[in-house]
Parts: sequence; C-alpha cells; structure tokens
Amino acid sequence: MQNIYQPGQSTQRPDKRNRARMLISCPDRPGIVAAVSHFLYEHGANIVQSDQYSMDPGGGMFFIRFEFDLKDLDTELPVLQEDFARVADRFEMKWHTFRASRKKRLAIFVSKEDHCLLELLWQWQAGDLEADIAMVISNHPDMRTLVESFGIPYHHIPVTSDTKAEAEKKQLEIVADKADIIVLARYMQIISPRFIEQFPNRIINIHHSFLPAFVGGKPYAQAYTRGVKIIGATAHYVTEELDGGPIIEQDVQRVSHRDDVDNLKRIGRTIERVVLARAVKWHVEDRILVHKNKTVVFN
Repeated sequence: MQNIYQPGQSTQRPDKRNRARMLISCPDRPGIVAAVSHFLYEHGANIVQSDQYSMDPGGGMFFIRFEFDLKDLDTELPVLQEDFARVADRFEMKWHTFRASRKKRLAIFVSKEDHCLLELLWQWQAGDLEADIAMVISNHPDMRTLVESFGIPYHHIPVTSDTKAEAEKKQLEIVADKADIIVLARYMQIISPRFIEQFPNRIINIHHSFLPAFVGGKPYAQAYTRGVKIIGATAHYVTEELDGGPIIEQDVQRVSHRDDVDNLKRIGRTIERVVLARAVKWHVEDRILVHKNKTVVFN
C-alpha cells in the first residue's frame, strides 16, 4: 500500500540526540580551523557541517560554525566545553555550544494582524520550525481562538500609554524562565530598554520595508504616494535604537503603478511572513553570529 503524506506529518529526520553546534568569532589568523577541527577529532567528535567567513584575512574578524556528532553527548559535552577553553584563550575566541536536540522556546508577541503569526504556527505544526512555541502574548484578544486551537497558551495583556509599564512588567513575569526568544510578529508596540536587556540579541522583529524607509504609520500608503517600484521587509534583532538593530534577513518584490495600496499591502504581507519565518528558523538553528551591528548568517 502506498504511504500518503499528510499535512503536519513529520518526515524522517537525522537523529540529533548526540549532535551539537559550536559558534565562534575571533580575530583572524592562520590555524584557527585546523586547531578547532583537531580538537574536535581528539575528543571523538565527527564534524558533519562546517561554515566559515573572514571579514579580512589580513586582520579582520573570523566567524565559524561547526555542527558535530559526539557519542554520549550529555556526559561528554561538558568535558569538551571545559577543555576547549584552552583553545579559545589561545585564539581570543568568543564561543558558544548548543545541543541540537534542545529546542529553543519561543514567545510570540502579536497585535491584530495575523499573517506573520500564522506562518510561524504553520511551520511549527509541519515540523519545519525546530522550536517550541511556549506562548503567544497580545495586546488584543482577537487571536485567542486561533492560537488555542493549536494547543498553545494565549495571554491577553492590554497596553495603553498609561498602563504600558505595568503591562510590560506582566509580560516579563510570564516569559521569565519559559522563553528563550521573543518574536515580534507585527506587535505594534515599542519595547522598552528594560525588556531588551533581558533578551540581548534574542528579540526578533519584522519591519515592513527596507530600514529605515517609511517609518511610522501607514507605510504602504507612504510607499504608494512615493510611487515605489519595489517593496520589501526586514527582520532584525531589537536594540534600543528603534528599528536599528542587526539585520538578519531581507527580501523584496517588484511592483508598478498598477498596484494600489491594498495590493501593496497584500504583497507586503507575503514578504513579511516569509522573511520573519526565515530569520526565526536561522536563529533557532544557531546559524547567526552578531558582530557589532551586523550579522553573519550561515544559512
């Protein structure tokens, strides 16, 4: 009998129980790749993927991502981490290791527009987004039925200019120890510095254009008035500088004078949902290194 794939059914994936990832950034110099590769070999690790990038071989920064299998990872990884400190010190490395099987927990913030939220929910349900959606938080009640139909907790926390500080305090209490990443899926509120410092380079926002064009309200009306020929979206990490954080992903589509405001919105929503989903996917798969206000993305 022929097996028929059903939506939401997981396809066979590699066993990641003994798989780990290592992200490294350091000043470029000869011998970095050789030293790390030899170290992993000596500790019984099998490298299954490697990506690297140099900003300037003559004195810039060097970035590398290793994905490797290590037998008895739970007991051997702490030993590897302790021993690697000697290599890291020699090359002045900033480095992190991650277990591939340990899914990151997402807290998705949303207002009234559902397109970016839906894309994340669909990819999560299909098994294409390797993360756990811990909760959805909204300043409106509109998405509750939708979100709870996926079995995901929904928290409605109204926000006004008078209650913003108290609302944010409640949000922080809810996400504390329950979320690794905050995803702003068209959440139409500014995040305070106090909130940002709790999740450095772990808050991802989607912006409706190439930054910093068409800031403020009614961006597609602004674009239509200017007669733009391309529209796009930008996913970036949130910093204290409004819409000025490190950019993770961008995309565009050509438009013309025949496209009215409604059509621009429709096209823009499609780009936004795809760009945000890519950025979140790359983050949860440990493919992004941040250097100053830029990112290196091994996608």
